[in-house]
Parts: sequence; structure tokens; C-alpha cells
Amino acid sequence: MGAVTDVTDADFSEVVLKSDRPVVVDFWADWCGPCKQVAPIIEELATQHGDKVTFVKMDTNTNPVTPANNHVLGLPTIQVYVGGELVKAFKGAKSKSVLLNALEEYL
Repeated sequence: MGAVTDVTDADFSEVVLKSDRPVVVDFWADWCGPCKQVAPIIEELATQHGDKVTFVKMDTNTNPVTPANNHVLGLPTIQVYVGGELVKAFKGAKSKSVLLNALEEYL
């Protein structure tokens, strides 16, 4: 099944925007407490649904350009891209059920 992979400013366009399937991007930072709550949920969803949806995470400390260009104003922010377009975005820690509902149409 799928795993969550790291994405950077350098490969965001290739990995996320040019993907032929939906991509969930978890914007996080090591100083962000709620990010640590969301990470295992994203990992679990990737394990269960990584065959249909790509899951990636971006460390905003080392990759400042992409979050700034994609309206990431707080952490954690989770964005869903389909066909290179941002279709859904969540700010703050969300439960597994909220994230699962957001992805339902792509699973």
C-alpha cells in the first residue's frame, strides 16, 4: 500500500500538480503540536488508500516557497489537489473521519 512521502519546493509541481491521481498534501513543521496529531492519521489513510490517492508531506521550515504560493497561513494545513487544481483545504488538526469524508469521492 501507500506511504507518505516528502515533497519539496523543487519537486512540488512534478509530484503534486502533474499527478494523474488525487494528491493530499500535509503542510507541517516540527514546532507545530497539532501537526504531530495529524501525522499518524495521514499515515493511516495513506496505508489504507495509497493505491488511489497519493499522500505527501511538506516541511514548511525547509520549504517556504510552496506554502507561501498556496495560501498556507497556519499549520497544519492539509490540501487536496486533483488535476493540478486545489479542490479542498483544511487548516488545523482534523479527525480521521473529517479527512476521510473529504476524500470519499476519490476512493
